[in-house]
Amino acid sequence: MTSFDEVVDLMRYLRGPKGCAWDRERSIDDFKEYLREESDEALDAIEKKDYVNLSEELGDILWHIIFISQIAEEKGYFRINDVLEGLKKKMIRRHPHVFKNGKKLHTSAEVEKEYEKIKKHEKKRNLSDL
Repeated sequence: MTSFDEVVDLMRYLRGPKGCAWDRERSIDDFKEYLREESDEALDAIEKKDYVNLSEELGDILWHIIFISQIAEEKGYFRINDVLEGLKKKMIRRHPHVFKNGKKLHTSAEVEKEYEKIKKHEKKRNLSDL
């Protein structure tokens, strides 16, 4: 079974001196179109209920996330672990009904309403940090 770290190491190797010239030449901007294409292919697989292909397409999207994160690390912007840590914190923050002793939500509608309220508050707070 392949680990996440093995795939990250593979990306580092491909971007390194013994790796692939094409991979080394990519910039973050190159991924605007690649991400769109892969997302469309994943959506198509979902619509067709083609779960074998969906697994592949999700792998392609994950590869692009790892690729972009590697370029960002090389530029000193952030690392893949920063992406993971930010995601974990966000999901915990947006699920206080699960992770904190706050108000209990019992229906999907209640969860969606609370999630959107928290998300809106976070976005407003981030704008005020500028």
